[in-house]
Amino acid sequence: MSKPCITIKSLSMTYKAKGFEVHCLDNISIEVQEEEFVTFIGPSGCGKSTLLKLVAGLLQPTGGEIWMDGRRVTEPTGKVGFVFQNPVLLNWRTVLDNVLLPIEIIGEDVEKYREKAMGLLELTGLKGFEHRYPRELSGGMQQRVSICRALITDPEILLMDEPFGALDAITREQMNLELTRIWQTQRKTVLFVTHSIPEAVFLSDRVVVMSHRPAHIVEEVKVNLPRPRAMSSPQFLKYVDKIRGLLGLTKPLKASSALGE
Repeated sequence: MSKPCITIKSLSMTYKAKGFEVHCLDNISIEVQEEEFVTFIGPSGCGKSTLLKLVAGLLQPTGGEIWMDGRRVTEPTGKVGFVFQNPVLLNWRTVLDNVLLPIEIIGEDVEKYREKAMGLLELTGLKGFEHRYPRELSGGMQQRVSICRALITDPEILLMDEPFGALDAITREQMNLELTRIWQTQRKTVLFVTHSIPEAVFLSDRVVVMSHRPAHIVEEVKVNLPRPRAMSSPQFLKYVDKIRGLLGLTKPLKASSALGE
């Protein structure tokens, strides 16, 4: 890790909802290094998803600043790829055409990216499914397509907003292994949002624990474990229990409950 590629300074966000103001984020400051995998975890509604949208330039903060590679973020940029909780695939387009959609949107020659798209599908275990339609895929396979779509423009930063939250426990664990492999291959900077503490520990270089709204950073937990990580190991569970404590959860997590939290 060489230099910060994302710098968030004294970030605050207040928005209006049904006639009243909601103070969402309060004085968030953090630096994210190149190729670092950072996960944000906190109570529902504390502003984790809002934070990702601010980093993406989809929203503008009411206070503070976000800098990316030395430039202040004021609008969406091609440096960022976004993966949402739901795959948001177009049902009438094949897998390959869904992956190539961002290329069409930015007005580039699709044919020049077809080989790259096929490479991404092979990387994510989808070779042979390029001409299938979303309805013919499982939930986990659809989410892999959405990851390929986010990577097709070769963004420097990948933002992932609870991408596996709707999957069953077995598929979710498989997708965490898959994402670790993709990250180690592609070496993108990743900002990840989840409600699963074991998932956060399994994936991340650093876990940022956030408070109830208006959210501030409670603590940043650096995960010093080699990959791939054994979720039943005492060292792994120590990190899980530490984060549970920071979130005000006192019941220890059993190894068998893993990603089902």
